[in-house]
Amino acid sequence: MADVEFEEFEGSFGASNGVAAKSARLIGVVGAVTSVALVVGLGYWGYRLAVRDMTGIPVVRAMEGPMRMAPEDPGGVIASHQGLSVNTVAAEGGISAPADRLVLAPAPITLGEDDEAGTAVAMVAPVSGRSSNAPGLALGPMPESVDDAPQLVSLDENTDIGALADALSQGAVPLSGDLDITLRSEPEPVFSLPKGAMAQSPRPRARPEGSVTLAAATPQDTPEMSGDDLASGTRLVQLGAFDSEEVARKEWDRLSGKFGDLMDGKTRIVQAAQSGGRTFYRLRALGFADEADSRRFCSALVAERAACIPVAVR
Repeated sequence: MADVEFEEFEGSFGASNGVAAKSARLIGVVGAVTSVALVVGLGYWGYRLAVRDMTGIPVVRAMEGPMRMAPEDPGGVIASHQGLSVNTVAAEGGISAPADRLVLAPAPITLGEDDEAGTAVAMVAPVSGRSSNAPGLALGPMPESVDDAPQLVSLDENTDIGALADALSQGAVPLSGDLDITLRSEPEPVFSLPKGAMAQSPRPRARPEGSVTLAAATPQDTPEMSGDDLASGTRLVQLGAFDSEEVARKEWDRLSGKFGDLMDGKTRIVQAAQSGGRTFYRLRALGFADEADSRRFCSALVAERAACIPVAVR
């Protein structure tokens, strides 16, 4: 049996193992670098996301060119009084430059030849020879000649009214005897009012002769106490803090006038207090059964935009 020689394969086998090892090592290095870069990138992205609202300043890039442009031919109807120099003062706040072309305003509209002063024309009505409905009224016959026919009379500012009346009364037959004219009395029409309408509109009452001036009511003395002798836990409400006792009492009077029903039965307390080296005076009210009662009182005042805080004596 022939011996097998292994020395021939040692060189090629060792070379193939070295290339595979280098490739595996290179792939491992690339994967490690990629993993590290991914972890670092995720960490940086998370950090930037957390601090973006605090340090990030959004920047908006402005667009180039004007935001709006007037069209060259807008169309429509051209309004009057455009292009005047006086409009520049109100629109731009200054005086415009001298215009290259000046156009005079149109001449005012005047009266034409036909627009003359009108003349009033009076015409004498024809008199009929027939008898009138009124007995005893004699009317003359209608003139037959052309000269006695009614004439047109022109009236103007210089016309004498007296002379015109004499001219119109020429040839008229005076009335003979007394007139006995009986006028027919017709009943007045009766109008029916719609349903719900008033037959006579109401009139305002007359003002009384003597005006009465109402005097302001004198404020009653409000019960007041110092508040130093109150037992611990007594329910109070504080209505504000003021610089002096007089201002606090005036505020109490104002609230009593505005909330009379709520302030009835309440006792005024003005207490002096100090804070930061400054003396002020607390305005409080006494007269509540329990904490719920004081809270209801403050709710009613706060609804009317008045300051009120429920407190307890310590």
